[in-house]
Formats: sequence, C-alpha cells, structure tokens
Amino acid sequence: MSILINRNSRVLTQGITGKTGQFHTRMCRDYANGKECFVAGVNPRKPGEDFEGIPVFATVKEAKQQTGANVSVIYVPPPFAAAAIDEAVEAELDLVICITEGIPVRDMIRTRYKMQGKKTRLIGPNCPGIITPDELKIGIMPGYIHKKGRIGVVSRSGTLTYEAVAQLMALGLGQSTCIGIGGDPVNGLKHLDVMQLFNDDDETDAVLMVGEIGGSDEEDCARWIRDNMRKPVVGFIAGVTAPPGKRMGHAGAIISGGKGTAQEKLEVMESCGIKVTRNPAEMGKLLKSVL
Repeated sequence: MSILINRNSRVLTQGITGKTGQFHTRMCRDYANGKECFVAGVNPRKPGEDFEGIPVFATVKEAKQQTGANVSVIYVPPPFAAAAIDEAVEAELDLVICITEGIPVRDMIRTRYKMQGKKTRLIGPNCPGIITPDELKIGIMPGYIHKKGRIGVVSRSGTLTYEAVAQLMALGLGQSTCIGIGGDPVNGLKHLDVMQLFNDDDETDAVLMVGEIGGSDEEDCARWIRDNMRKPVVGFIAGVTAPPGKRMGHAGAIISGGKGTAQEKLEVMESCGIKVTRNPAEMGKLLKSVL
C-alpha cells in the first residue's frame, strides 16, 4: 500500500509540450510503471498532437474523459499555473501536483478559495512532487535514490527530501511514499494532512518529517501527532537564520514577530513526543533508532 499514488494511478501532464514538461514527463514515464501510468498531456494550442506517443488534449476534462486520468502534474509557467490548477480541480481529478515555482501569492489565494468543498487534493506549488518507490514517481526527484520500504517522508524542502532519502538508503531503510509539499505561503497539503494519511497506511511503520522556519504548520502537526499518531515520528527543521521579515529559502520561510523560528518549532515538536535532531546529517540515524 502507499498514500496518494501507486501503480494504478493514471497521470496527465499540464504543460507537456514545454521543455521542462517534456524532460520530466520522460523521466517519470521511464521510472517503474510510468509507461502505463502516464496517459495524457494537455496544451490548449496543440490538441491532437502527441509527445513520444502520449496524446495531447486541449483540456483536462477531455483528457480525463478519453484516458481515465485521475492525477495531474503541472509544469505551466507561473503566470498561468494557478489557472491550470483551477482547471484540474474543476475536472474533479483526485490529485494535482504543481511543480511550478514563483506563482503570485494572490493567484494562489484565489485558487485555494475556489478549491473549498472540492474533492481534489493539491501538492505544492513549488515542490519536487511525490514518489512511491518502485511504483511511480510524479515530479522532479531523482528516482534512483529511492527504494521501496516502510518509512514515510514528508518535507517542505526539496533538497532536504533528497538528503533524508539518501540517509535512509545508506542505512538500508526504504520508503513507502515520499512527498515534497513545497514551502510557499499558500499551498495545498500540509504536514498534518500527510501525517494523517501515513498514520492510516498499514505499510508505513515510521515517518520522517522535515520542516522549515516560518508559519505554524509544523507545530499544528506536532500537536496532532501527540494526540493521535500511532507510529514513531522524527523531525528536523531547516533553520538558517535571517533578519525578521526577510525572505529565507521558500516564500513561506519567513519569521514574523519572532514566531516560526527553528528553535520554537523544535521545542514544540519535542514537547509533543517527537524525536528531533538539530543536525541534518543525523536524520537517518535518528529514524533508525526509533524503529
């Protein structure tokens, strides 16, 4: 079992005819069951064409009707990416993964409002995507560093997602599903949403949770873990310091009014029973120690 995606998912790429969309669709198609899973592309200006045998449709709705696609991945440029998310939500896909970086915050606020009450889940934007190792990857992460196993990984940082996986692999620990949720201030799934899914997954034994400075998502998740989680969780917060109010890393990694610091987040996580490390090189070892 896995969360959100598996070999039975059917994926369409919005922005498949662009350079980035072509490159990463090819990489994902060539990983594990990708040839069966990637079934469509969308470009309103190029319907009827194909990308290396993958048919291109004018709309998400048409692609879903013709191919049974239930997941979308978006590589559309920033000015148009929020509208691409809207289109996938209106087509009632199960999951949308938006890789695009730099979407205007105002656009995402409007899109999140439109998503209220809809069935579609959103990962991102500004994220590396999601992978269920040895089954399916959707996004820009290198597939070869992953191996199927029983550790869940959720991270706001794409780079630290890869680092966490590399450490787990060095210790012989495979992963059930790895999700980079992105660090923009207005986004889709939070740590808490993903943790609930991992908690209910019979084939996830423990979770590695990586956060960043800014906001209160990690603290909210920690309190839920304290009251509900049946599996061990270890955590790390990427806490590179910056002057208050200055942008650091992701657009969401902003300390405001002295809140959202790495130290504050780590203290809340520890108080909620989460094993934390302040050294990113120790994430894998700490996870292995709690198994």
